[in-house]
Amino acid sequence: MSHPFSSLSPDLVMSAIESLDVWPAGEPFALNSYENRVLLFRDDDAKNWIVKFYRPDRWSDGAIQEEHDFLQELANQQVPVVAPWRNQAGVSLHTFKAYRFALFPHCPGQAPELDNPSHLFAMGEVLGRLHSVSAKQTFQHRPRLEMVSGILDAQQRVLDSQWMNRHQCRAYERVIEKVQQHLKQHNVPDSSMIRCHGDCHLGNVLGRDEDFTLVDFDDCIMAPAIQDIWMLLPTDDPQGWRSYLNEITEGYEETCPFPCEQMTLIEPLRSYRLIGHSAWLVSRWDDPAFPQAFPWLADSGYWDQHIRQLEQQCLQLDNPRWLA
Repeated sequence: MSHPFSSLSPDLVMSAIESLDVWPAGEPFALNSYENRVLLFRDDDAKNWIVKFYRPDRWSDGAIQEEHDFLQELANQQVPVVAPWRNQAGVSLHTFKAYRFALFPHCPGQAPELDNPSHLFAMGEVLGRLHSVSAKQTFQHRPRLEMVSGILDAQQRVLDSQWMNRHQCRAYERVIEKVQQHLKQHNVPDSSMIRCHGDCHLGNVLGRDEDFTLVDFDDCIMAPAIQDIWMLLPTDDPQGWRSYLNEITEGYEETCPFPCEQMTLIEPLRSYRLIGHSAWLVSRWDDPAFPQAFPWLADSGYWDQHIRQLEQQCLQLDNPRWLA
């Protein structure tokens, strides 16, 4: 069975870019991206670009366009993001053969250093500016964060994949049930949902010194504001997390109030992400990029480790460090 990107050849990539009257000076260079295909190229004016080919059948055209329009809205309000290039007709989502794609100006830089207080403050400031704009409207075509139903869907995908043996399946079902019981206590009211980046980890923040830009809004979603904050708080420094949080909070409150009332959602959101990540991997295994990048998934030991990790996570749900 062919995978979604089986026909995305180098020649097709070049032809797609050239169909926009943009002329690469050489063959595009593939970047580390698994859900979509993302490549870097330089045009004949020596300007660097990113071309992003969207995974077929994942998002509707309306959902992708909503991402693009959100980015443009943020850029217009001087929030540091990278909005997609638009042609003279104002079109940002393009089609070539079977693929939808977009061009983005290349954003150079490095991830912030979370042990640097000024970087944390700057990140808080960026997220505060993001949320002050994003709270003004809602998404119509993109999903809302639904932790309980999302975990049920992820659980089913993992079990249907038949990666685990019978003993592991039983242990997995038990720990998922524990997580579900916790998450049912944390329903997020509609009034707390805003447009969020959705995947705000260090790999999606680039900059130099204290000037950072948010990139890759492919998973933007309606969610509580804390969704864009919790991944910046390290789990390996339980004694120091409060100082990290204080710097982020001070930067955030330069623009809007910090959502302190959402701190109880941090461990439920972490649980949701841990479970969803494994489900994502098994769901994409027919794409050759995944066995190559994640070979350990085929090892039975991975699932033992995953189950133990979820059991440890249940302890955090019982006694969240963020509320100590």
